[in-house]
Amino acid sequence: MAAAMNMNSEKNMVITSGYIDKRDTFLAKAPNPPMRISDISRNPTSYAFSKDMTSDEIKTSRKILSMTQQEFADFCNVSKKTVEHWESGKVKVTGPVVILLRLVWEDMDIPELYTIPPQTTPLRLLYMYKNDLCTVIDVNDRDRKVTIKNFTKNLQFRAFGINTEPTYEDYQEFLEARCFPRTRDKMKIQLEALDIPFYDPMLIIEKTQGRMAEDHFWLDIKRNRG
Repeated sequence: MAAAMNMNSEKNMVITSGYIDKRDTFLAKAPNPPMRISDISRNPTSYAFSKDMTSDEIKTSRKILSMTQQEFADFCNVSKKTVEHWESGKVKVTGPVVILLRLVWEDMDIPELYTIPPQTTPLRLLYMYKNDLCTVIDVNDRDRKVTIKNFTKNLQFRAFGINTEPTYEDYQEFLEARCFPRTRDKMKIQLEALDIPFYDPMLIIEKTQGRMAEDHFWLDIKRNRG
């Protein structure tokens, strides 16, 4: 039986070793484990994150993600010079980037999930909550086609909620929802104040950014003139 167990163990090792994802590759190359025993605090509330990273860990992370130093800097929201400093070996890297990269090790899809796709349509709307991008809405009015990409799991913060494939009609309803209603009293006076000749949701949003008094959402309009 022991021999059989050893054979099964060796078989499982062969099967497992046949697929090594990016995270396994990183962990195999990383000079230090993600969590060091010395980092564990006596504080009853502690977190399983290293307090720092080495230059080798930073460099290996960037290469595993197939990013240039500038791309890595953009992803970490720092300057290219900061990344060069991190990789120089002169300092221990600390701060939020340590947590960010630990999370990336656990889910290598994170960079792609938060990558804003290039604009290929004549019109793009960025649905924002304060300074945070929630949804990219790409629109081709001529073909009446709409595609979106969400950057939050919170349905209340998504432009179309649970709907991930909105129709052009859904898009039109969304625009009108970010304006004052067509039936509002003294609407003509409001249109005159905005210098708009008639009720048109897009014209109104271009003036107001789709801001409403009761929330912090707004729309940033990008037009592709090419």
